[in-house]
Amino acid sequence: MTRTRPVFAAFDQGQIPTIAVFNQATTPLGLDLDAFVAAMQKFVTDCVVPVWGTPARLVRTTGFRKNAWAVVFLDTADQANALAYHDLTPDGFPLSKVFVKTITSAGASLTVAASHELVEMLVDPAINMLTTGPDLKSAYAYEAADPVEDDSLAFKVNGFKMTDFIYPSYFEIFRKPNSTKFDYRGKVKRPFQILAGGYQIMFRNGKWTEITASAAKKRALKHEDRREHRSEERKIPPERRRRSKPRPSRR
Repeated sequence: MTRTRPVFAAFDQGQIPTIAVFNQATTPLGLDLDAFVAAMQKFVTDCVVPVWGTPARLVRTTGFRKNAWAVVFLDTADQANALAYHDLTPDGFPLSKVFVKTITSAGASLTVAASHELVEMLVDPAINMLTTGPDLKSAYAYEAADPVEDDSLAFKVNGFKMTDFIYPSYFEIFRKPNSTKFDYRGKVKRPFQILAGGYQIMFRNGKWTEITASAAKKRALKHEDRREHRSEERKIPPERRRRSKPRPSRR
Protein backbone atom coordinates (compact mmCIF):
# COMPACT_ATOMS: atom_id res chain seq x y z
CA MET A 1 0.00 0.00 0.00
CA THR A 2 1.32 3.43 -0.96
CA ARG A 3 1.63 5.78 1.96
CA THR A 4 0.91 9.46 1.56
CA ARG A 5 3.22 11.80 3.40
CA PRO A 6 1.25 14.09 5.74
CA VAL A 7 1.11 17.76 4.81
CA PHE A 8 1.39 20.02 7.83
CA ALA A 9 0.36 23.63 8.09
CA ALA A 10 2.58 26.41 9.43
CA PHE A 11 0.40 29.17 10.79
CA ASP A 12 2.97 31.01 12.96
CA GLN A 13 0.35 32.46 15.26
CA GLY A 14 1.84 35.20 17.40
CA GLN A 15 3.61 36.68 14.39
CA ILE A 16 2.22 39.47 12.21
CA PRO A 17 1.47 37.72 8.92
CA THR A 18 1.82 39.16 5.46
CA ILE A 19 -1.28 38.38 3.38
CA ALA A 20 -0.89 38.31 -0.40
CA VAL A 21 -4.07 39.40 -2.22
CA PHE A 22 -4.31 38.52 -5.90
CA ASN A 23 -6.83 37.92 -8.67
CA GLN A 24 -7.21 34.76 -10.77
CA ALA A 25 -10.83 35.35 -11.81
CA THR A 26 -11.92 36.07 -15.36
CA THR A 27 -15.17 37.60 -14.07
CA PRO A 28 -14.66 41.37 -13.66
CA LEU A 29 -14.22 42.40 -10.03
CA GLY A 30 -15.90 45.74 -10.65
CA LEU A 31 -13.44 47.54 -8.41
CA ASP A 32 -9.89 48.83 -8.19
CA LEU A 33 -8.09 46.00 -6.43
CA ASP A 34 -5.25 48.19 -5.14
CA ALA A 35 -7.77 50.54 -3.54
CA PHE A 36 -9.70 47.65 -2.09
CA VAL A 37 -6.59 46.08 -0.57
CA ALA A 38 -5.84 49.43 1.08
CA ALA A 39 -9.40 49.55 2.43
CA MET A 40 -9.12 46.00 3.81
CA GLN A 41 -5.85 46.97 5.51
CA LYS A 42 -7.65 49.83 7.22
CA PHE A 43 -10.52 47.47 8.11
CA VAL A 44 -8.05 45.09 9.77
CA THR A 45 -5.99 47.74 11.55
CA ASP A 46 -8.76 50.07 12.72
CA CYS A 47 -11.67 47.67 13.24
CA VAL A 48 -10.51 44.08 13.75
CA VAL A 49 -7.23 44.50 15.61
CA PRO A 50 -8.67 46.48 18.58
CA VAL A 51 -11.22 43.69 19.10
CA TRP A 52 -9.36 40.47 18.26
CA GLY A 53 -5.68 41.50 18.43
CA THR A 54 -4.92 40.01 15.00
CA PRO A 55 -2.71 42.44 13.04
CA ALA A 56 -1.70 41.68 9.46
CA ARG A 57 0.03 43.33 6.50
CA LEU A 58 -1.96 43.08 3.28
CA VAL A 59 -0.14 43.41 -0.03
CA ARG A 60 -1.39 43.34 -3.61
CA THR A 61 0.49 40.64 -5.56
CA THR A 62 0.18 38.70 -8.80
CA GLY A 63 0.38 35.31 -7.08
CA PHE A 64 1.47 33.48 -3.96
CA ARG A 65 4.29 35.09 -2.00
CA LYS A 66 6.88 33.09 -0.09
CA ASN A 67 5.92 32.58 3.58
CA ALA A 68 2.76 34.70 3.21
CA TRP A 69 -0.88 33.91 3.82
CA ALA A 70 -3.17 34.55 0.84
CA VAL A 71 -6.56 35.79 -0.33
CA VAL A 72 -7.25 34.80 -3.93
CA PHE A 73 -10.15 35.82 -6.16
CA LEU A 74 -11.40 32.94 -8.33
CA ASP A 75 -14.45 32.49 -10.55
CA THR A 76 -16.00 29.39 -8.95
CA ALA A 77 -15.15 26.40 -6.78
CA ASP A 78 -14.61 24.40 -9.98
CA GLN A 79 -11.82 26.79 -10.93
CA ALA A 80 -10.18 26.26 -7.55
CA ASN A 81 -9.99 22.52 -8.22
CA ALA A 82 -8.82 22.96 -11.81
CA LEU A 83 -6.04 25.38 -10.86
CA ALA A 84 -4.99 23.34 -7.82
CA TYR A 85 -5.88 26.00 -5.25
CA HIS A 86 -6.35 23.76 -2.27
CA ASP A 87 -6.60 24.29 1.46
CA LEU A 88 -3.25 25.97 2.11
CA THR A 89 -0.71 28.14 0.30
CA PRO A 90 2.31 26.34 -1.24
CA ASP A 91 4.21 27.02 2.01
CA GLY A 92 1.41 25.64 4.18
CA PHE A 93 -0.07 28.94 5.34
CA PRO A 94 -3.76 29.95 5.53
CA LEU A 95 -5.55 30.54 2.23
CA SER A 96 -8.93 32.21 1.68
CA LYS A 97 -10.77 31.87 -1.63
CA VAL A 98 -13.34 34.42 -2.85
CA PHE A 99 -15.50 33.13 -5.71
CA VAL A 100 -16.34 36.15 -7.85
CA LYS A 101 -18.75 34.61 -10.38
CA THR A 102 -20.66 32.73 -7.68
CA ILE A 103 -21.00 35.82 -5.48
CA THR A 104 -22.00 38.25 -8.23
CA SER A 105 -24.47 35.76 -9.75
CA ALA A 106 -26.19 35.63 -6.37
CA GLY A 107 -26.42 39.43 -6.28
CA ALA A 108 -24.25 39.61 -3.18
CA SER A 109 -21.49 42.08 -2.33
CA LEU A 110 -18.03 40.94 -3.36
CA THR A 111 -16.31 43.26 -0.87
CA VAL A 112 -18.45 42.04 2.02
CA ALA A 113 -17.66 38.44 1.08
CA ALA A 114 -13.92 39.13 0.83
CA SER A 115 -13.75 40.96 4.16
CA HIS A 116 -15.84 38.14 5.69
CA GLU A 117 -13.22 35.58 4.63
CA LEU A 118 -10.40 37.83 5.79
CA VAL A 119 -11.64 38.41 9.33
CA GLU A 120 -12.49 34.74 9.80
CA MET A 121 -9.04 33.70 8.59
CA LEU A 122 -7.40 36.11 11.04
CA VAL A 123 -9.43 34.89 14.03
CA ASP A 124 -9.16 31.16 13.27
CA PRO A 125 -6.43 30.59 10.65
CA ALA A 126 -6.29 26.81 11.12
CA ILE A 127 -10.11 26.45 10.91
CA ASN A 128 -10.06 24.29 14.04
CA MET A 129 -11.23 26.43 16.95
CA LEU A 130 -14.38 25.35 18.79
CA THR A 131 -16.13 26.35 22.00
CA THR A 132 -18.98 25.30 24.23
CA GLY A 133 -22.29 27.14 24.07
CA PRO A 134 -26.00 26.94 24.89
CA ASP A 135 -26.15 23.23 23.98
CA LEU A 136 -23.53 21.58 26.17
CA LYS A 137 -23.62 18.47 24.00
CA SER A 138 -22.47 20.46 20.99
CA ALA A 139 -19.32 22.33 19.95
CA TYR A 140 -19.63 25.69 18.21
CA ALA A 141 -17.25 26.83 15.46
CA TYR A 142 -15.22 29.96 16.21
CA GLU A 143 -16.31 31.78 13.05
CA ALA A 144 -16.16 35.54 13.37
CA ALA A 145 -18.63 36.61 10.68
CA ASP A 146 -21.11 33.79 10.02
CA PRO A 147 -23.67 34.73 12.72
CA VAL A 148 -23.92 38.26 11.26
CA GLU A 149 -23.57 37.33 7.59
CA ASP A 150 -25.77 39.79 5.71
CA ASP A 151 -24.94 42.56 3.26
CA SER A 152 -27.47 44.81 5.01
CA LEU A 153 -25.19 44.84 8.09
CA ALA A 154 -22.15 46.03 6.17
CA PHE A 155 -20.36 49.29 6.92
CA LYS A 156 -18.03 51.27 4.70
CA VAL A 157 -14.28 51.70 4.93
CA ASN A 158 -12.72 53.98 2.32
CA GLY A 159 -15.95 53.69 0.37
CA PHE A 160 -15.99 49.87 0.29
CA LYS A 161 -18.55 47.74 2.12
CA MET A 162 -17.07 45.55 4.86
CA THR A 163 -18.63 42.73 6.81
CA ASP A 164 -19.97 43.03 10.30
CA PHE A 165 -18.20 40.65 12.71
CA ILE A 166 -18.73 39.33 16.20
CA TYR A 167 -16.68 40.05 19.33
CA PRO A 168 -15.07 37.48 21.68
CA SER A 169 -17.90 38.26 24.13
CA TYR A 170 -20.29 36.60 21.66
CA PHE A 171 -18.93 33.22 22.78
CA GLU A 172 -19.18 33.99 26.53
CA ILE A 173 -22.44 32.32 27.48
CA PHE A 174 -22.40 33.87 30.96
CA ARG A 175 -22.99 37.35 29.51
CA LYS A 176 -26.42 38.88 30.10
CA PRO A 177 -28.42 40.32 27.17
CA ASN A 178 -27.40 43.91 26.35
CA SER A 179 -24.63 43.76 28.99
CA THR A 180 -21.82 44.50 26.54
CA LYS A 181 -21.07 44.76 22.83
CA PHE A 182 -21.30 41.48 20.92
CA ASP A 183 -20.60 42.60 17.35
CA TYR A 184 -19.03 45.56 15.59
CA ARG A 185 -22.31 47.08 14.41
CA GLY A 186 -24.00 46.55 17.78
CA LYS A 187 -26.87 44.53 16.29
CA VAL A 188 -26.35 41.37 18.38
CA LYS A 189 -27.92 41.62 21.83
CA ARG A 190 -26.87 38.38 23.53
CA PRO A 191 -24.30 35.57 23.29
CA PHE A 192 -24.76 33.09 20.43
CA GLN A 193 -27.57 35.12 18.86
CA ILE A 194 -27.84 34.49 15.11
CA LEU A 195 -29.17 37.39 13.07
CA ALA A 196 -31.67 36.86 10.25
CA GLY A 197 -29.07 36.49 7.48
CA GLY A 198 -26.54 34.56 9.55
CA TYR A 199 -25.86 31.05 10.69
CA GLN A 200 -23.74 29.08 13.15
CA ILE A 201 -21.71 25.96 12.43
CA MET A 202 -21.98 23.27 15.11
CA PHE A 203 -20.57 19.81 15.72
CA ARG A 204 -23.35 17.69 17.15
CA ASN A 205 -23.83 13.92 17.42
CA GLY A 206 -20.69 13.22 15.46
CA LYS A 207 -21.42 15.45 12.48
CA TRP A 208 -21.29 19.08 11.35
CA THR A 209 -24.48 21.04 10.92
CA GLU A 210 -25.57 24.65 10.43
CA ILE A 211 -28.27 26.36 12.47
CA THR A 212 -30.01 29.49 11.23
CA ALA A 213 -32.36 32.13 12.58
CA SER A 214 -34.65 32.11 9.54
CA ALA A 215 -36.21 29.60 7.18
CA ALA A 216 -35.05 31.71 4.24
CA LYS A 217 -31.41 31.40 5.29
CA LYS A 218 -31.83 27.66 5.80
CA ARG A 219 -33.14 27.30 2.25
CA ALA A 220 -30.34 29.50 0.90
CA LEU A 221 -27.65 27.39 2.59
CA LYS A 222 -29.22 24.22 1.20
CA HIS A 223 -28.95 25.49 -2.37
CA GLU A 224 -25.59 27.25 -1.98
CA ASP A 225 -22.44 25.78 -3.49
CA ARG A 226 -20.54 25.02 -0.29
CA ARG A 227 -17.45 23.51 -1.89
CA GLU A 228 -14.20 25.13 -0.76
CA HIS A 229 -16.09 26.93 2.06
CA ARG A 230 -14.59 27.14 5.54
CA SER A 231 -17.39 24.96 6.92
CA GLU A 232 -16.33 22.24 4.49
CA GLU A 233 -12.66 22.74 5.34
CA ARG A 234 -13.49 21.97 8.98
CA LYS A 235 -14.43 18.44 7.95
CA ILE A 236 -10.96 17.75 6.54
CA PRO A 237 -8.47 16.22 9.01
CA PRO A 238 -5.29 18.35 9.31
CA GLU A 239 -3.13 15.61 7.80
CA ARG A 240 -5.27 15.71 4.65
CA ARG A 241 -5.03 19.45 4.07
CA ARG A 242 -3.54 20.07 0.63
CA ARG A 243 -1.05 22.74 -0.34
CA SER A 244 -1.69 24.81 -3.43
CA LYS A 245 0.52 24.92 -6.49
CA PRO A 246 1.61 28.28 -7.90
CA ARG A 247 -0.06 29.18 -11.19
CA PRO A 248 0.55 31.89 -13.80
CA SER A 249 -0.65 35.26 -12.56
CA ARG A 250 -3.67 37.17 -13.84
CA ARG A 251 -3.90 40.91 -13.39
